[in-house]
Amino acid sequence: MSSALLVEQLLNGLQLGVMLYLMAAGLTLIFGVMGLINLAHGSLYMVGAFACAAVAAWTGSFFLALIGALIAAAAAGALMEILVIRRLYGRDHLDQVLATFALILVFSEATRWLFGPFPLYLDIPAILQGTVPLPGGSRYQIYRLAIIGVGIAVAIGLYLLISRTRLGMRIRAGESDREMIAALGVDIRTLYTVVFALGAGLAGLAGAMIGPLQSVQVGMGEPVLILAFVVIVIGGIGSNRGALIGAILVGVVDTMGRALLPGVLSGLLGPSAAATTGSSLASMLIYLVMVVILVFRPRGLFPAGS
Repeated sequence: MSSALLVEQLLNGLQLGVMLYLMAAGLTLIFGVMGLINLAHGSLYMVGAFACAAVAAWTGSFFLALIGALIAAAAAGALMEILVIRRLYGRDHLDQVLATFALILVFSEATRWLFGPFPLYLDIPAILQGTVPLPGGSRYQIYRLAIIGVGIAVAIGLYLLISRTRLGMRIRAGESDREMIAALGVDIRTLYTVVFALGAGLAGLAGAMIGPLQSVQVGMGEPVLILAFVVIVIGGIGSNRGALIGAILVGVVDTMGRALLPGVLSGLLGPSAAATTGSSLASMLIYLVMVVILVFRPRGLFPAGS
């Protein structure tokens, strides 16, 4: 592989990683504060993508559509928490899994009813179209670099929110001892709703930003949700830093595996078989990485409180 292609694939891996971080950060925040397994988090990713496509078609502005996607996903998350999730905090994880799986079906059918069964498409905004040169002579999409920039900005903003603000102090206290902060007069119900809406908004932002790179369709959130769970297991459940490192690791390993393995195997299996086998092995690679990490660090790379 040439150096230019290597740099391009590394950037693709970083772009996938920061998109996974936006999903995983909300997921690990919700689990860390509430102890809730939310299988419907991928549906909020889908809500963000569809809201972005709808607002972009209505206003002609992708940036207004991003704001609309954030608001729609956060509102959907808040309503989900108030109407359904609030009744699950005292239940065991099996009840949470079954209830949130049912929410996946509800969101999918509601989205299909509202937007129809056919995919929607988003255009990259004009200001972010085009490419920039990379070392080695190749070029890279400006829009993908923008996704990387937004992901890094969100990571910094979330760190500052959790570590430097009163809301962040309450979130950290809720992770440590939710009964105590409730006894001290903090409205725990409102805190949970705010945290859930924040996590939902991050998922919606991820869906909105990935919309111009792939079709917006019903069920698009479930494959990403699986990778997000892998990220938080690798990084450490409840850890924002772990979610970022785990997401970048998963993104780079997955992308580089898909780029390199077919070429490595082509001398042994032939081009066609190498492409098929390499793609299958690349899909397995992140799970092998997860297994190896858990053997040596069962709580993940950066568990909460470390």
